[in-house]
Amino acid sequence: MPHRRHASPTEGAAVMAAGARLEAMRRRVRLSRAAVWTLIAAGPIALVFVTASTPTAPVAAPQDRASTAQAVTALAADPSGYAQVFMTAWLRSRADDTASSQARLAQSMAPDVELPDPAPDAHSAPASVIPVHSARTGAGAWSVTVAAQYAEGTVRYFAVPVTTNTAGTSFAVTAAPAVVAGPGRAEPSESPYTLPVPDGELSSTVGEFFAAYLTGAGEVDRYLAPGVHLTAVSPAPFSAVTVRQISAIEEAAAGNTVPGDGTRVRIQATATAQDTSGRWPLVYELTLTARSGRWEVAALTSATGQGGGDRI
Repeated sequence: MPHRRHASPTEGAAVMAAGARLEAMRRRVRLSRAAVWTLIAAGPIALVFVTASTPTAPVAAPQDRASTAQAVTALAADPSGYAQVFMTAWLRSRADDTASSQARLAQSMAPDVELPDPAPDAHSAPASVIPVHSARTGAGAWSVTVAAQYAEGTVRYFAVPVTTNTAGTSFAVTAAPAVVAGPGRAEPSESPYTLPVPDGELSSTVGEFFAAYLTGAGEVDRYLAPGVHLTAVSPAPFSAVTVRQISAIEEAAAGNTVPGDGTRVRIQATATAQDTSGRWPLVYELTLTARSGRWEVAALTSATGQGGGDRI
């Protein structure tokens, strides 16, 4: 005789609760139907009134939805990487050797594009190919500018036409690349770090912090503000580091004494690091806070953002 499993009290309660919720839903449906029929019987004016007074969820306009979808697709479909792979293979191909792996790769990505025909004494293939700019030129059409850097130091720029499907999941190079001029040099913005910081408590803290961070001399944690977590570079890449110059945004950083607790300053430190292969100039941005008569590191960034976001 088959064994019959008895439901536990917890399971029974769950079933009863589910049944109660189902019955409540049925009652709401019956009431809604009754209300609609009552309004119809009362006349069209009442029906219009209740329809106008019923709150509805906002619905995005079709053009808004289309714009959002287009923006997301454009972001996902950027074919810079595809153009980079193609140009690397294309520049390493020869028209008289279509069976090589690089030629086969280039032709698989752009079947209708001719391969180059370099002279026997032409310079070697590029050491690296890097995308530097991409722009949409139409629906599903892109132009990607890549830089090919050669071992002898020359750089040549190519514009690669690429097409993509609407979902941004497939790409194709539509024509041979064009040699173009490289991008111009932008004028850097004026640095906000205008106040020189003299030797003192702040410069000592910064120097000791970088010794721990880059050479492993000491513990990084002892120089950090409470709640800040920062791991030293490991393995330590340098044997010595010297901070040559510190500039600040806030005047409090240039004072002779440590200000009151909670004072926050942003500084830029120029350093020289030494390893077995030579000396390397480095620039960092730091945020420091004052606490109990000493400076503590609250954030560390590179100097590429001119006072940009903290990285802790």
